[in-house]
Amino acid sequence: MTRANPDFSLENEIGGIVAGCDEAGRGPLCGPVVAAAVIFPDRTVDIPVIIRDSKQMTASQRAAARDWICANTIWAVGMCDAAEIDELNILWASMRAMARAVAGLATRPDMTLVDGNRVPPEFVGRAVVRGDAKSLSIAAASIVAKETRDDIMRQMAEKFPQYGWDKNAGYPTAAHLAAIDQYGINDFYRKSFGPIKERIKNETTHD
Repeated sequence: MTRANPDFSLENEIGGIVAGCDEAGRGPLCGPVVAAAVIFPDRTVDIPVIIRDSKQMTASQRAAARDWICANTIWAVGMCDAAEIDELNILWASMRAMARAVAGLATRPDMTLVDGNRVPPEFVGRAVVRGDAKSLSIAAASIVAKETRDDIMRQMAEKFPQYGWDKNAGYPTAAHLAAIDQYGINDFYRKSFGPIKERIKNETTHD
């Protein structure tokens, strides 16, 4: 089943200045959760790149889209690191990252469309289930969030190449879990997440 391409129907229905907001990195075992907020200042603009749910795009399509979005929209990112994720839990860390992204926008939106079923309490928003398939603003935010997080994981991989973060983006692949067992857990890991929590418990038990 092919997902519909997003458009500006929701933004135009609301009117005024509308931002889209989405996050990337809820599932990985390490690294930050990253959110982005995007405002299209001109919703009649001709868009020469593919913009849809970032998970439905190739790496080259996402890179081209991110470059165009960052050059032609008002955008900002916000994030929470592993320590904040452990403190808040991943849901509320995602909410905080989205609030930071919206707060970072150079223009304050009248309304923010948020992918999913929950809106951070810090701003005026509307939750849109599968919003990245419906709203171009949300889809653009999903691209910026994912590309930003992937860049961060690649930079982290330069310091810790043994974990393969440039390839697994921190997700619990078999090779990644094997690397954790071999090289241990560092401060970039989310210690409240099951596989990491279990390994810490096992280390404590064996001490």
